[in-house]
Amino acid sequence: MKLQFHGADQNVTGSCHLFEFEGKKILIDCGLYQGGKEMDEENAEAFGFDAASIDYLLLTHAHLDHCGRIPLLIKRGFVGEIITTGASCELARLVLLDSAHLQEDEARYKTKKASRHGRTRTIIDPLYTTIDVLNSFSFFGRTAKYDQSFAICEGIQATFIDAGHILGSASIVIEVEHKGQQRKILFSGDLGYSDRAIIKDPTPPPHVDYVVMETTYGDRQHKHLGPTLEEFYATINKTIKKGGNIIIPSFALERAQELLYYLREGIKNKQLPDYLPVFLDSPMAISATEIFQRHSECFDEETCKIFMSGKDPFMFPGVNFTRETADSMAINNIVGGAVLIAGSGMCTGGRIKHHLKHGLWNRNNTIVFVGFAAYGTLARRIVDGATQVKILGEDIPVKASVVTIGGFSAHADQTELLAWHKLTGNPKTTFLVHGDKKVMPIFAKKLGNAKVEIPELHQSFNLD
Repeated sequence: MKLQFHGADQNVTGSCHLFEFEGKKILIDCGLYQGGKEMDEENAEAFGFDAASIDYLLLTHAHLDHCGRIPLLIKRGFVGEIITTGASCELARLVLLDSAHLQEDEARYKTKKASRHGRTRTIIDPLYTTIDVLNSFSFFGRTAKYDQSFAICEGIQATFIDAGHILGSASIVIEVEHKGQQRKILFSGDLGYSDRAIIKDPTPPPHVDYVVMETTYGDRQHKHLGPTLEEFYATINKTIKKGGNIIIPSFALERAQELLYYLREGIKNKQLPDYLPVFLDSPMAISATEIFQRHSECFDEETCKIFMSGKDPFMFPGVNFTRETADSMAINNIVGGAVLIAGSGMCTGGRIKHHLKHGLWNRNNTIVFVGFAAYGTLARRIVDGATQVKILGEDIPVKASVVTIGGFSAHADQTELLAWHKLTGNPKTTFLVHGDKKVMPIFAKKLGNAKVEIPELHQSFNLD
């Protein structure tokens, strides 16, 4: 019985863990590294295992840093079965198609740039293509349902429990019989926190023997929701009053829908203007919103009641969904009074780059960050106070107000992570992943006397 770590090790992206038992190899997630040039190079490196040797891939959820290298895994020989929840299956298809489009665009740009420098024979290939993604869809097999144990194969059981992170997200319990005893290994995936809008709270985990858990916010607490919304609404009202636009880089999954939900609530409760122009400028976020509307089994009680009353929690007067490029470009002609939500959340790609290029230099505008910004990303440079950033080849001065509102995070904070871990009983070993290198030791100390490992990339551990 062995655990290997091949991603998100002393890092916050690229989740990929390998469990081996009696000749079977089960991969938990196969995510993309996100960040600077070094991360792009890491994505193209060898996995650290033979893709053809993997029998099953269990996907915790559809964020790119957990599913983004699935097409590459298949290109390199994987012929096994991918198992995930129904909502995650739909969202992963959407995310992977968008990722392929970005990979292809980036490859064309780099090829063109190389030719301008005289290297006319240089052709840069994308990590994977749209065809590769379409091919990967046939490998998605059984659909996991929350809290229902099933046999992955003979001798290995799995149970997906609601992680409360995004629609369809799960923590995964793998159970085997080893040396005459039952052994449970729990993979947290990304954990949400309690009392959020739209989706249910995380399901309490069972007692287990080993835990692999995320530590994204293992060193801090989130602001409570009430003060978070007050700050959010105040920022919007202040920016509108001075004649500017509110530009929000947002992840297409969960965050965009959550923002629409709270904007609707703010208008309904008279905390925002009765008519507020809001643009969801992200084809992927728009499609994700449609997927949300099909998966009410993931909604919390309050959101279910809104749907049952015949209303849509994501729609209100003034909201506009912009799929077409021409409509996206036209938004930049609006001089003030609008809220613009566009991807990606870390500003590593997508339409948000164009809007930042047109809006960062304007003192009347406010850039509102509502999620985690990894080191090396454009979002992190802006958050850290850069006075000038390069966007789409141009140096853009940062004169707009920059506000970070942490209470919208889809990740559990330190308090919630500790409470979740406590419910797992007294694990033999807790493996910390998916966090900054400097954060993990802080969280490890908070776990007290628990045996903790902080794996390095490609490190292997024998269990029992």
